[in-house]
Amino acid sequence: MKYLITTAIDYTNGDPHIGHAYEKILADVLARYNRTFRGPTFFLTGVDQHGQKVQQAAEKEGLQPMEFAGRLSQKFLNLWRKLGIQYDGWAATTDPRHKRAVQKVLQSLHDKGELYKQKYSGYYSVRQEQFLTDKERDASGEFGPEWGEVIFFEEENWYFKLAKHKDWLKRFVENRTDFVVPAFRRTELLNAIDRISGDLSVSRPKERLSWGIEFPFDPDFVTYVWFDALLNYVTFSGYLSDEGSNLPDFSELWPPGVQVIGKDILVPAHGIYWPIMLHAMGFADDQMPRLLVHGWWNAAGSKMSKSTGNVIDPDLLADRYGVDALRYYLMRDMVIGQDADFYEDRLRLRYNTDLANDLGNLVNRTISMSQRYRSGKLSLSAVNDADLTAIRDLANSVIDRYHKSFGEFQVHAALEATWELVTRANGLVEQKAPWKLAKDPAQSERLDGLLYTLAETVRVLALLVSPVVPAASEKILDQLQASDLRRLEWGALQDGHQLGAPSPIFPRAE
Repeated sequence: MKYLITTAIDYTNGDPHIGHAYEKILADVLARYNRTFRGPTFFLTGVDQHGQKVQQAAEKEGLQPMEFAGRLSQKFLNLWRKLGIQYDGWAATTDPRHKRAVQKVLQSLHDKGELYKQKYSGYYSVRQEQFLTDKERDASGEFGPEWGEVIFFEEENWYFKLAKHKDWLKRFVENRTDFVVPAFRRTELLNAIDRISGDLSVSRPKERLSWGIEFPFDPDFVTYVWFDALLNYVTFSGYLSDEGSNLPDFSELWPPGVQVIGKDILVPAHGIYWPIMLHAMGFADDQMPRLLVHGWWNAAGSKMSKSTGNVIDPDLLADRYGVDALRYYLMRDMVIGQDADFYEDRLRLRYNTDLANDLGNLVNRTISMSQRYRSGKLSLSAVNDADLTAIRDLANSVIDRYHKSFGEFQVHAALEATWELVTRANGLVEQKAPWKLAKDPAQSERLDGLLYTLAETVRVLALLVSPVVPAASEKILDQLQASDLRRLEWGALQDGHQLGAPSPIFPRAE
């Protein structure tokens, strides 16, 4: 089995922003951690290219929807490449393999009696591409601004029997306590399940929306964008794939270890529609995914919005400070499930303080002193030094807490533990003053022990930070000449190990 990590696929009706970047970096960090320390991992992400908004935006620009979606999809692809996102599978909902699998699902649900056709008259949110009921009205009886343009019309559509599975979903979420992480989001979901009162329209008439996947048994209709998009998680994992499709073996991937989503799409899409769809398709309870729900990045205390012009461009930030700096800041300053405020000054401070001053300086001093005093050759020492033993013990403690934090998806906590070791190692340099030890031949073994301890600490740190700042990690390991020593436990560097030449890892950002 491979550990499957998926993210919500990005809707191709706008440019990627810092929220998109955070989600992909988070998933990439989890994937890199699992690949390095746990075993085979498959990271699936992609783009959702169908829907009414895409069709309307394409028409405004005088383009065909496929051309419009393809152009925007390339922006996402370019940014993920720049940010070092190492995905294994790319899901684009216009892919013919996805289309065939979606149609097979629709046909199967139709054959099982899970779909029915019915006329509806009422209100429709153009922004959210869904029909609204009175429960979506606010206290004043109006549909709030979150729904955008709301229109009234009557049309016939295909419906999925959502309410039929309400009791099952309630029992499942109550019994499966790790279905939603963090735990407080589970309470939010349970409250939303109680409000399920009707079924889900899963089609749109072609006369109104042609940009979508046709129903196999009724070609006058196309699939509702959310129903189509949610199925990407299984279709690009090999579910119902044709022979020779070059898709993974579904039995080797499913269920996923985690699906990473934003809090805004937990209810109703991923917390209600998605598990009920899987249940109706015949998936067992133990085949349901686990949802990791992250919060939003706000712009200095205000919600990001195109209308207010405060949307943050990750592409520009990566150019200004470097990819590793951006990845580190986003992972260090947001607690999973909670919102965070983005401040560029804070990003710069994190980079200069944590990366340049603390970690970068430790790496450079360690290798430089080893070269200056021992020509870069490490020697194991039998000297009994309680301070050196304490560093080794702290490293083992940090490694344990690091793994525990990643097991709970708390990347910020893993970094906090890692920086305890960074701080202690820098303090050890000041405390032991190797430049003084080097002047006293009687302290030769003590100097050897110190230089070995610092180099081994740096090696361990390079591995600990590797999921978050992979490029910098590789540079550190290269300078240690330890690229093949990736065992995350103390003592991999051997007696006589030769270090390379030092070079600044994190030049300060002015």
